[in-house]
Amino acid sequence: MGLTDQLPGRPNQKVIVALDVDNRIKAMELVTNLASELNWFKVGMELFSAEGPQIVREISDAGAKVFVDLKFHDIPNTVARASAAITRLGAAMLNVHCGGGKEMMQRAVEAVREAAAQERIPVPKLIGVTVLTSMSQTVLTGEAGVNRELKEHVQALALLAKEAGLDGVVASPQEVEMIRAACGPEFIAVTPGVRPVWAALNDQKRVTTPAEALRLGSTYLVIGRPITGAPDPKAACRKILQEMSNNDDK
Repeated sequence: MGLTDQLPGRPNQKVIVALDVDNRIKAMELVTNLASELNWFKVGMELFSAEGPQIVREISDAGAKVFVDLKFHDIPNTVARASAAITRLGAAMLNVHCGGGKEMMQRAVEAVREAAAQERIPVPKLIGVTVLTSMSQTVLTGEAGVNRELKEHVQALALLAKEAGLDGVVASPQEVEMIRAACGPEFIAVTPGVRPVWAALNDQKRVTTPAEALRLGSTYLVIGRPITGAPDPKAACRKILQEMSNNDDK
């Protein structure tokens, strides 16, 4: 099954592999190895910091879709300019922190659309980060000083993102149903914290399985170490996709 065989809505269009590695060689080995299974890959802060913007171009030029996960959070002008720069690299998706406020998100939306028009390329999906999946209620309240329930906070940030014109949000699978109810079926829900039953939780706190995340309504599942840290990443990827396909058949 190659990239041309992938159809919208199929499991292989829903998984985004997190390339949480520290150099180009490791990243491109994973892209090449997994390209026959899926075509979404995430470039986060570690890889982007090590290899720079060129890694986004290289993965995109290889025919894959790239989610640039840098979680911009700064003054509106800075975030707008940074978002435009990522758009020009050919990213298919990028994100900002919802906590930066409505104006910051609106400026990012405008900048992304303008940059895409100037480059004559598709407009990438722009999504907002609600609450990191590594955070618990104790940390949110006791350390971050947010005096409301975690799910309530996620819902409020998701609604703010929608009002600002974003395409969706990043959120734990455990909050997806609530986001769907508040923001509608077309609003994208990108869910990290997805772990097959056979994988370790690592530093994730609010997690669920790929099949359960789909059932709850996740649009895209970000999966890293269960695939990239496996002795055979392709076999691990196929195992996850099969689990998701079995769920679709039910």
